[in-house]
Amino acid sequence: MSSSTTPEETRNTEERIRRFLAVASHDLQSPLRHIAMYSEILLEDLEGRISADEKQSLTTILEKVQTAQKLTKALMTFASGTPQAARENVDLTIASETAWSEATAEFPETKAVLAHHGLPELRTDPTLLTAVLKQLFVNAIAHGEREDLRVEVGAVRDGEELVISVADNGRGIDPAHQARIFEAFWKLPKAGTVPGPGLGLTVCRELAAALGGTVTLAASSASGSRFEVRLPA
Repeated sequence: MSSSTTPEETRNTEERIRRFLAVASHDLQSPLRHIAMYSEILLEDLEGRISADEKQSLTTILEKVQTAQKLTKALMTFASGTPQAARENVDLTIASETAWSEATAEFPETKAVLAHHGLPELRTDPTLLTAVLKQLFVNAIAHGEREDLRVEVGAVRDGEELVISVADNGRGIDPAHQARIFEAFWKLPKAGTVPGPGLGLTVCRELAAALGGTVTLAASSASGSRFEVRLPA
């Protein structure tokens, strides 16, 4: 939060976040459940009568909906104050590429590229980790403001933690705003755009916390920004 924010204001903001997540996640469960159900029905009823590409499209819809269901259920547990995360072996390369695909789908005109090399596996919740990475990618693309935007993911072991870095060569974040980027309902000013709800990085931080870790802005300048996600190794 900003330096002028009082502890009471912080508590009130956190309570607003919890209420928002509880209502939004609850209201999403029903439509997601119906989309998943009808996708399964179509896959079963149309078996043998549709092309391989059409079947793959339906399968993709079902997979995406199931991912959204897992995420909204996780957000509901955050709102209740009892966050729960699954634990399984996750290939960071696959998680990064999945998150990148989802992030770039929101920016069809972007020419940004993703780079990574030799990323390890870790034991964590794949849905939540992918959501954390996606939000950092979305943030980089939305504010990179470069034709040749490049986002690079790296990972190093630091004691009992794995430090995942997400760095870009964008224009960086104004030092005057850096202390506020994780603040709920605050949006980085950007000329010519309609401000969003300002919850992306806030939710990203909460998801990282549910995984037993943290997400921070490690560095930012005119040559780019680097976020770090620290998780149990």
